[in-house]
Amino acid sequence: MSSANHSTQDAARGPRGPIALCLLALFGLYLFVGFIELGNWQVRRLAWKRDLITRVDQRVHAPPVAPPAPDQWSKVNAQDDEYRHVQVSGQFLHDRQTLIWAASDEGSGYFVLTPLRMADGAIVLVNRGFAPEGWCGRDGGCAPGPTGDVTVTGLLRMSEPSGFLRHNDPAHNSWYTRDVPAIAAARGLAHVAPYFIDEDRHPSANGTHVWPEGGTTVINFPNSHLSYLITWYLMALLTLIAGAYVGYDEYRLRRSLRRG
Repeated sequence: MSSANHSTQDAARGPRGPIALCLLALFGLYLFVGFIELGNWQVRRLAWKRDLITRVDQRVHAPPVAPPAPDQWSKVNAQDDEYRHVQVSGQFLHDRQTLIWAASDEGSGYFVLTPLRMADGAIVLVNRGFAPEGWCGRDGGCAPGPTGDVTVTGLLRMSEPSGFLRHNDPAHNSWYTRDVPAIAAARGLAHVAPYFIDEDRHPSANGTHVWPEGGTTVINFPNSHLSYLITWYLMALLTLIAGAYVGYDEYRLRRSLRRG
């Protein structure tokens, strides 16, 4: 664009007044500080997510330990206990098991959640694994499970509240989440741990598929915080560039007026 056109535009608009410039500066400062704070927040979230992934990975691959005892149940929480590799012994109460509708790579079916009564009388719900829909009738007829004293190893999981779109319906024995308190109440169970255990996968016997199939825990923590923090910091940089452009434009307009 020629200098004549610049002069025509400058004369038509003229430099901004002090109030307008102050408002623009405050708005730009607000955007810049906001973007920086969002970027800093994502830096903290990135560190937290990486620590979480490392911590969970260590728990999953650690040798199994005893789960929290009844006197520790009130202190159980996801940050300190979830995905801990645990081992328990007791007897399954197959007559009080619950089928949780689920989907997997095997198709539609359910998780088989069976109470395990331990030697001290306490009960923990064990997700014995996934079974296809045709393996067990909805109202019974399931293949017999392990009887007598058994030892179970698996990952400690926190109770899942009823889903937003699909609600558990205990009255009709329709379950979509592993809601420990609700299942315990529906099955008349007392002294139940506030968590459940995802049982480990068992090796197939003679090459045949054994249902229910353990090892169903899906551990996936999306980590997009690095891309988010880069985005916010870039926005802060663009705000600085825009501020510099406005400042230069005002300087040019005032210089043009002085020359005119």
